[in-house]
Amino acid sequence: MLTLDITDIQSRQAVVTHIHQQFGALDALVNNAGFGDVGPIETMPIQTAENLFQVNVFGLIALTQLVLPEMRKRGKGTVINLSSIAGRFVTPGAGWYGASKFALEALSDALRLELHQFGINVVVIEPGLIATRFEILTRNSMAEAQKDLARAPMMRKVEENWQEGFKRASPADVVAATIQKALDARTPKAQYLCGHRAASAVIQRLLPTNQWDSIVRWQMT
Repeated sequence: MLTLDITDIQSRQAVVTHIHQQFGALDALVNNAGFGDVGPIETMPIQTAENLFQVNVFGLIALTQLVLPEMRKRGKGTVINLSSIAGRFVTPGAGWYGASKFALEALSDALRLELHQFGINVVVIEPGLIATRFEILTRNSMAEAQKDLARAPMMRKVEENWQEGFKRASPADVVAATIQKALDARTPKAQYLCGHRAASAVIQRLLPTNQWDSIVRWQMT
């Protein structure tokens, strides 16, 4: 087990150099690093949004860039990026977090097309609500968002919806099993949904946008 700060270029390089020297090319890279803060787009500090992207997008892709050359030389490998159902649709108060996951989905799509010729699979895992204490870890940013009087009623409804949803959150084992399924597959799918409320990503695609918006507004605004 090695220590890694995914946002630090020297830390990334040191870990990858150590791995390549000891083991050679990786069979798979599972990009699981990520965090979330919540708040209206209007009031969330840009620095907070930048921090989200540094971890969820730039650091993750920069690490991936370092392992790909050896995978290409070997002619096989798998990159699994942990996204979210927030990479399919966003809800009030989670715009910046969702934007980072949308970006990861787009980059994964491009990587999948670019790396196919080299025998490298690129897979996106899209969990729903998972029991990772996410709703507790975002409590400070949720409280901060509610200090804005204009947005406080909406953010309280968002918090209530989250608390209710996370009561039935799936265990992390569900995600681990999905990752294992993708790793074991001879030809893995491009995306895998898993966990509580993951089916909402399918429903969202089937409904007209105005109808979907009405449902979300009823629940969270």
